[in-house]
Amino acid sequence: MKDATRAVTAGRNPGAHSGAVNPPVYHCSTILFPTFDALKASRQITSGDGVTYGVHGTPGTYACEEAIRALEGGFRTRLCNSGLQAVTMPLLACLSAGDHLLMVDTAYGPTRTFCDGMLRRLGVETTYYDPLVGGGIRELIRPNTRVVFLESPGSWTFEVQDVPAIAEEAHKAGAIVMMDNTWASPLYFKPFEHGVDVSIQAITKYIGGHSDLVMGAVTSNETVYPKVRQGWQELGLCGSPDDVFLAMRGLRSLHVRMPRHWEAGLKVGHWLMERPEIAEVMHPAMEHDPGHALWKRDFLGAASLFAFTLHEEFSTEAHLAALLDNLEHFGMGFSWGGYESLLIPIYPSRLRTATPWPKQGRPKGQSLRIHIGLEDTGDLIDDLAAGLDRMRRV
Repeated sequence: MKDATRAVTAGRNPGAHSGAVNPPVYHCSTILFPTFDALKASRQITSGDGVTYGVHGTPGTYACEEAIRALEGGFRTRLCNSGLQAVTMPLLACLSAGDHLLMVDTAYGPTRTFCDGMLRRLGVETTYYDPLVGGGIRELIRPNTRVVFLESPGSWTFEVQDVPAIAEEAHKAGAIVMMDNTWASPLYFKPFEHGVDVSIQAITKYIGGHSDLVMGAVTSNETVYPKVRQGWQELGLCGSPDDVFLAMRGLRSLHVRMPRHWEAGLKVGHWLMERPEIAEVMHPAMEHDPGHALWKRDFLGAASLFAFTLHEEFSTEAHLAALLDNLEHFGMGFSWGGYESLLIPIYPSRLRTATPWPKQGRPKGQSLRIHIGLEDTGDLIDDLAAGLDRMRRV
């Protein structure tokens, strides 16, 4: 079965819902049991399956989890109330006081905050590593390293990691490999085929696709799933019934939207490369990008989130205001993956410790992160052209 078919059919069971194509929204906390034996049986459930209590899942929850699992390729998926919860829950489930965590230096900002805050207070030490370390990660692994965490590409500077090489070394040392796979979505990177044990999705982004829900998903292989399931249950995480419905709605059209995002992102990226104000475009699916070879080897497609850097003479706040304040089709917002286009300034140097930014040989101008939505690409380019022209007049 191809992914397009999985995206449409996985998790559907009309026969269980009076023929309804979509699973109904179940608003429930209490589940009633018809007999004492049925009540006793519910207490024996240890896998997280079965409709026993609202926080443990409803038929809608399980349908959404199965649909995402079918695309990711893992053993089991569990839903969380945000993408950040999907990051923090498996870390808490798999780490204890005295353990060591290797975290990629390009990690999502709140992921770093969690490592430097709560994990540190709980006695877990975090070492940030160069995203381009590849098999050299072996030199950083300690006897107490329990988790190696990846995010490829990084959502600010877009370095592509050699996932199989890192996973191989981590597994030799008995460490669990976790990866934030939100950029590529379950369509364009298959984490479990490359050695990942736990794959994390911010459903808020491309799976949701409509900028109207906040949710996360954690998909595990069979070996690590018991730890993840226990952590998920003990923290009381779940997706709300209405958000589950929205996630399923978005998932059904993911295979249609993602090629459009891919194509439009490349078109705008190549156009930006030709503008004299632009010093660098950081997009792994473009041939000039340092991570292009790894992207071409491991990925099945590309997202429309990337970054670009302005030449130094255009990096003042006055220049940025001239570019951003009067854009017609680009909003300024901190999410991405929806149908609308976004553009914000970013400051990678504030979130890098293992590998200073900008790296040697890269321009030192202001960076901006751009998400290309589903608008007409020509209209988006015209909007950017007008903004860059305003910027030049400052």
